[in-house]
Amino acid sequence: MTREQFIFHVETTQKAFRRFLVALCCGDADLADDIAQESYIKAYLSCDSFTNVEKFNAWIFKIGYNTFLNHKRTERPMLGYETIRDHTGHDSADSSFAYQELYHALNQISDKERTSILLYYIQGYAIKEIAEIQDTSEDAVKKHLSRGRTHLRGLLTIH
Repeated sequence: MTREQFIFHVETTQKAFRRFLVALCCGDADLADDIAQESYIKAYLSCDSFTNVEKFNAWIFKIGYNTFLNHKRTERPMLGYETIRDHTGHDSADSSFAYQELYHALNQISDKERTSILLYYIQGYAIKEIAEIQDTSEDAVKKHLSRGRTHLRGLLTIH
């Protein structure tokens, strides 16, 4: 892949990629931006060996997912939704909290369930493509989707 091809593909995928990472990071846009930047650097450093340009989207999403997992291994605990809500005094201080309940629910399910849900429902990837991104089987992705839907349904109907 040439430098120009890489730049073109980054420009055409960056909005969807960032949206995926923000949701994967449960609304933490700063963390998502850091992971996106690190992912693009990793991709650029190895783009000489990448030959299947048609699969750039899946490739960059896989790099982003793996970068996210690496970050999660070293992450410190963060304040939860209840703490933030109690601190602000109300449920929706402004538009930045519009998806806070969804992000909080996503934060409570496993990383694999959350990633499968986001890639399937938000990004529109097929189960086979999700399996490739997560380095798992299609059956495992189906289980993650099923369990993730069940967990989210339970978490979001409580409120």
